[in-house]
Amino acid sequence: MLIGVILCFIIGYLAIVFEHPLKLDKTVPALIMGAMCWALLAVSGLDVFDHHGHVIAPTEDEPYPFIPVLLHHIGKVAEILIFLIGAMTIVELIDLHKGFSVITNRIRTTKKSTMLWLICILAFFLSATLDNLAATIVLVSLLRRLVPSKTERIYFVSLAVIAANAGGAWSPIGDVTTTMLWIGNKVSTTGLITNLVIPSIVCMVIPTFIASRMKAMQGHITPSERNFDEAIESEKILGSRRMLAVGLGALIFVPIFKTLTHLPPYIGMMLGLGIVWLVSEYIHPDEDIENKHRYSAHNALSRIEMSSILFFLGILVAVASLESLNILSNLAQWMDSVLPNQDVVVMLLGTASALIDNVPLVAASMGMYTEPMDARLWHFIAYAAGTGGSMLIIGSAAGVAAMGMEKIDFIWYLKNIAWLAAIGFLAGGAAFIGMSALLG
Repeated sequence: MLIGVILCFIIGYLAIVFEHPLKLDKTVPALIMGAMCWALLAVSGLDVFDHHGHVIAPTEDEPYPFIPVLLHHIGKVAEILIFLIGAMTIVELIDLHKGFSVITNRIRTTKKSTMLWLICILAFFLSATLDNLAATIVLVSLLRRLVPSKTERIYFVSLAVIAANAGGAWSPIGDVTTTMLWIGNKVSTTGLITNLVIPSIVCMVIPTFIASRMKAMQGHITPSERNFDEAIESEKILGSRRMLAVGLGALIFVPIFKTLTHLPPYIGMMLGLGIVWLVSEYIHPDEDIENKHRYSAHNALSRIEMSSILFFLGILVAVASLESLNILSNLAQWMDSVLPNQDVVVMLLGTASALIDNVPLVAASMGMYTEPMDARLWHFIAYAAGTGGSMLIIGSAAGVAAMGMEKIDFIWYLKNIAWLAAIGFLAGGAAFIGMSALLG
């Protein structure tokens, strides 16, 4: 039956990886896989391990020992999902109030190389403050106004994906995987920023520098019909600046709240969402009911990607079943014996994240290793999983969003951008290893 659980996970995982050829939303196999793995575990009679690695024996009060173990894992998964729902809603509220236009409408250069640097720097810091997916969506919308020619624009969008993924790696709220590690008490806010901000900057700067010298980035952007008066008018929505300040302030306050209270991050996110929601209720004193709804939190909630939330639920529950059967611990021991250098293992994990979603990879690594908080291993995993996906357009949530919005061809990205992302990934990894050697 142990083989049955593993096969169920492998088949479900393959269905997720090949979602495009199968024309099947990856949420479907994720949910089925999560439920079936636990169903097979429940009827198998196999030993079940708790989160300390101890076998849970049936008792008179609890004849089914897998139930408290499942409840423990569901609690940890719920922490992540509540956090993500709160963060997504705050971002959508800012966007509904045109808050991001306060930043983006300031960009007016037409020189390609200058524009590239501005876009990549903006993507890097927006991603760290919001998350890489939201930052990419904002920047694609911006670039459609700034760069009318799609042939020119896809270069900027692709480099923005690399920058957004690099920016998300050093922030506890910048990427789903770093959020998982942070909520799971594998990394702290200070430890993550201190150890990863320089490698992440290297990962962003080197591809941007190389790309800025390429022929495609020489000269000026093809003249557009961009109407600056219209762009400025979009900024005049009542309270756009205020909503941007309150929304970003709420997101930045979450790590501070955790440090001050030692409460789980999702509590801080609940508080932040409540405050942003409260402000949004009064920021539009328009009596027109239809107009109020357009800017309401209810509308923001309807815009968040619930399919992504359910995908994470299925994946994390499935990975939890493997952890509860001690499969991941045994896998870690086997990998350490075959590849005794953990840096090689982590870089391979980062490379694999270009082909396979980084969420299950990081979830599996959290079950494989038992290093304490802020151990070097966790920081390197956060970097590798966060930035390795840039090597393929389908390797990250930011890349998939850009691909869908701009119809970027997989082969075009592979030929023109993948090598830049790979150079940045390797350079950032080398910077991390070098920093560790100097400081360690």
